Amino acid sequence: MSEKGNKVEVTRLTKKFGDLLVLDDVSFNVKQEEFLCIVGPTGCGKTTFLNSLTKLYDITEGDILINGESVDLVKHNIAYIFQENSTMPWLKVEKNIRFGLEVRKFPETEIKERTDRMIKMVGLDKYRNYYPSQLSASMLQRVVIARTFAVHPELLLMDEPYGQLDVNLRFRLEDELLSLWREIKTTVIFITHNVEEAVYLGQRVLVLSNKPTKIKEEILIDLDYPRNISDEKFVAYRERITDLIKWW
Repeated sequence: MSEKGNKVEVTRLTKKFGDLLVLDDVSFNVKQEEFLCIVGPTGCGKTTFLNSLTKLYDITEGDILINGESVDLVKHNIAYIFQENSTMPWLKVEKNIRFGLEVRKFPETEIKERTDRMIKMVGLDKYRNYYPSQLSASMLQRVVIARTFAVHPELLLMDEPYGQLDVNLRFRLEDELLSLWREIKTTVIFITHNVEEAVYLGQRVLVLSNKPTKIKEEILIDLDYPRNISDEKFVAYRERITDLIKWW
């Protein structure tokens, strides 16, 4: 049974690729509707964890539970947003956002209501009849985020989704993400190599060690939203986490 209030429970997660130990006895919980950020050195195993959680990889040892049950991609409504653009180039913006709802056979009235709502929330109303090839990189990520939130995932996994965007675009999309997260009330696990991004978004940050990867420290971010990156407490969190993920 799941501990009350936990959406995800990771217990003694270990992952090896042959003789290479990547994840070493990792345990932590993610609360219902929590926004958790995970940071660590490049190549430390952040993406390997997400791929284990979604069963793209078989784990070597340990357990990953969602709602107290083993991960089941049929039963559990899990969504995954990558850094790479995952729009379908042959579909216009509106059709891209409708896609997941249509696959799940939602009633047409609900598909239209949710699609219209998401399009407005991410500011793409004027572009609903554009193809992905006609959009900028930031607009493409907005389409992906709108498509994802339209199905109201119970767990959203995000793997450095803004890594290729410039600072101004990234902050704008992060604000939109926080707005959607608060409204839809999903649980988010957000992987990033950007410490400032982790402090800006996360209610809690897990800092991973270099391989073989363990949790080096767990940091609760005691800041209200929206966050000010020049605030003294914000800067202190950023500096503390930066020190923790140094190689030495």
